Parts: sequence; C-alpha cells; structure tokens
Amino acid sequence: MTMARPALDPELRELLADMPLMSRLNPEVLAQLRQLPSTPIESLLEHRQVDRREITVPAKDGAPIPLSVLSPANTDRTTAAPCVYWIHGGGMVMGDRFSQIDIPLEWLDQFGAVVVSVDYRLAPEATGAVLVEDCYQGLLWVAEHTAELGIDPARIVVAGTSAGGGLAAGVTLLARDLGSPAIAAQMLICPMLDHRNTTISSRQYSGVPGVWTGEMNAFGWGAVLGDLTDAEVSEYVSPALAEDLSGLPTTYIDTGSAEVFRDEDTDYATRIWAVGGQAELHVWAGGFHGFDALYPQAHISTTARRTRTDWLARLLELRRIAPLTPVDGDRP
Repeated sequence: MTMARPALDPELRELLADMPLMSRLNPEVLAQLRQLPSTPIESLLEHRQVDRREITVPAKDGAPIPLSVLSPANTDRTTAAPCVYWIHGGGMVMGDRFSQIDIPLEWLDQFGAVVVSVDYRLAPEATGAVLVEDCYQGLLWVAEHTAELGIDPARIVVAGTSAGGGLAAGVTLLARDLGSPAIAAQMLICPMLDHRNTTISSRQYSGVPGVWTGEMNAFGWGAVLGDLTDAEVSEYVSPALAEDLSGLPTTYIDTGSAEVFRDEDTDYATRIWAVGGQAELHVWAGGFHGFDALYPQAHISTTARRTRTDWLARLLELRRIAPLTPVDGDRP
C-alpha cells in the first residue's frame, strides 16, 4: 500500500519535473557526485564588494580545517559587524564550504555581516564526532579573532542547511556544554538531526525518488556512524538524542511539509519550547528538502528566504541594542 504524502507546492512540482531524481545513494554514486564541480564562488562575488580571506585552522587532531572569511568591503571598520558562521549541507558525505553560500551572502548584503564558512571533513573518510568537532574548532577560531575580523562577539549566529543544520545544532550544544563561545542564535534550515530515521516523514519519503530520501538519509548516517551502536552515538553528532535542550540560544528552524526531516525538525522546536526556550518554527506547505536552495526563484522559496532574513534582522537589532541582555530562552 502506498503511503499518503503531503502534496508538493504546484510551482515546485513543475520545476522538479525536469530534474533527475534518485532514491538511493551508494559508494559508486557518491564518488560520481563528488566529481561534479563545486559552487563557483567567484561568480557570486563578482558583483559584490567583498573582501575574501582563506585561512586554515587546526582540528583537534591537527588536520587543517579551511575557512573562508567573506567581509563587506569599504565599510565602516569602527562599527563591529554581525557574523554568520555557515555550515554547508550535503548529507555529511559531500559538498564544501561554498555549497549553498548564496544563502548567507544575502545576509552579508543585507546586514553587512561577516560570513565565515567552514570546510569540515566528510564521511565516510571522517566518522563519529570528527565533523562536528571540526565545525566547533572553526567557530572557536572566529570567536578568538573577533577584533581582527571586525566582528561583534555578541552577534555571532551559527547557521546551516540540511547536514549543516544538524551540525550547527551539534556545535551549539557543544558551545553550551563547554561554556564557550557565546552564540547569539542558531539558524537551522531543514536540519538533519536524528540518525534513527524512524519518523513518519522519514517513512513517507522512503521508497520514492526525491531530492533526499529515507534511503539516502540512512546512507549518510551510516557513513558517519560506521559500526557505532545507538548507545554509542553522541548527542553532538545526532542532536535529537539530547535529553536537555534548555539554555540554548534563540533558534530558528524551518522545513518543508513534504520532506524526510519534517518531523524531527518540528519535534526539536517543540522540545525547546517545552523547557522554556525560544524557537521560531516554519513548516512550508508543499516544500521538499532544500527547495529554497535548489529553486530560489520559486514564490515559496522567496517567501521562506525573506522570512529568515526578517527574523535575523530582528535578532541582530535586539543584540545590537542590548548585547548583554539575554534573549528569552538563553541562560542568564
């Protein structure tokens, strides 16, 4: 019996009709996907006044972690800028620091934000907590160099999409539990939060071709976790496992109604509210996984992206006016 699923947004359905879809990933397909050219960052920057700096910072094991620092050029350096620490998507098995970079570049344009994007190591070559720890080490470097980068330490936002959203959630949990660095907010865009892959939405989008299916999700998580048992999986790797979601910075979560991650994302927001935290949740009717990154020109995509930007504008203004005043849901 075919499982009922929410209908796709009509415009997205029409756009998706011309895209080749698959239902599964395997090592051979992954190798082919990794050979595709990465996002051409130069074309995104050529019409922007941006200073670009490429650096590397050491991981816990000494491996180099590349960071791209993108700052507005010709700005007033006497005023510290907000920072968006960007973590790319790709199922934790593909992508690089320029993947989906057009999303945070909109905030560089809008708010003069410094965008720092991290190139964490990928599974299956890297496993377990390596990916989230790479992201955390990059964030520590940013926090330690705010004066050099012209960043306001009270306005650092950790953001990511898909796998990057899950890693952003893990980094934020790590920062909370280790006591640093200070994070003003986390923005989790269709985040990959739960390795168990057992929700209704994960079953609804298994067995059918799609942008990201239940089978592809199982492959991605399997690549990260290897032979680990459920009891051995860290909450920093699979944030849905975290028993305590109190003390997190204010959070933005969005997802589509027609995607694998819908239920784990809505549950994460619900659990933040349950402990008195602040979260804003949007479930875009008819949205499939990553719809706004794949088809940014669609009406639902422009609405989703504008809504995130509006939320970020309110957050950054609040932090600018009263940087030492906790936002609802923050620990004092």
